[in-house]
Amino acid sequence: MNVLEVRGLTKRYPAFTLNGVSFAVPEGAVMGFIGRNGAGKSTTLKSILGMVHPDAGEVKVFGMDYAANERAIRRELGVVLGGIDFYPKKKIRVITDVTRRFYDNWDEGKYRHYLNLFAIDEEKRVDQLSSGMKVKYMIALALSHSARLLILDEPTSGLDPVSRDELTELLGRIVADGTRSVLFSTHITSDLEKCATHIAFIKDGVMQYSGAMGDFRAQYRDMGDTLEDIIVKVERRPLDESAII
Repeated sequence: MNVLEVRGLTKRYPAFTLNGVSFAVPEGAVMGFIGRNGAGKSTTLKSILGMVHPDAGEVKVFGMDYAANERAIRRELGVVLGGIDFYPKKKIRVITDVTRRFYDNWDEGKYRHYLNLFAIDEEKRVDQLSSGMKVKYMIALALSHSARLLILDEPTSGLDPVSRDELTELLGRIVADGTRSVLFSTHITSDLEKCATHIAFIKDGVMQYSGAMGDFRAQYRDMGDTLEDIIVKVERRPLDESAII
């Protein structure tokens, strides 16, 4: 079963076009969404979430059309886009008090569990948290209302190596029971090596590959031994839309 299906997603700007992007996230998968800065990752995620209105395409989450069922889908969707930076002087406790009101499936026991697991102090203000702790807090909020799909935009960007390693390990643990899935965008190939089961690779607004990580490696095995080698070589070759998968 696919928890997310994107078909033919298109968004045209004067200097950039997201061109017919299609991919699917299977249940229990960690899908890394990779591409260089400006390739279309954030535009794709924002289009999926209704933050950008696409010119064409279809988005289904949990088998439902997102636009027609946004409220029901949001109950089981966790999104980490760095939003708590808008409230730098607010205490974590205050933000949580507001957040829990939006979810009738909020589980206070789970929330307390993840606070303890991530060593998050509710009495701290947002501007007192490190970048890594901010991401962990947002993930704790998502898991506390039983999110089945987590969508994260560049969650490891700007983190130190230890924090990045902790976060990629956490993503693997989140999907371990097969009931939750993760889609996270990144331009850091080493993060994908550690935790991704699937990959979606976008270049200049065009999806180059989407599917299992093992199949990706097999298809591009002549381009290098590491994921970074493969991505760099594909990025450097001219865009060939006829070769798109």
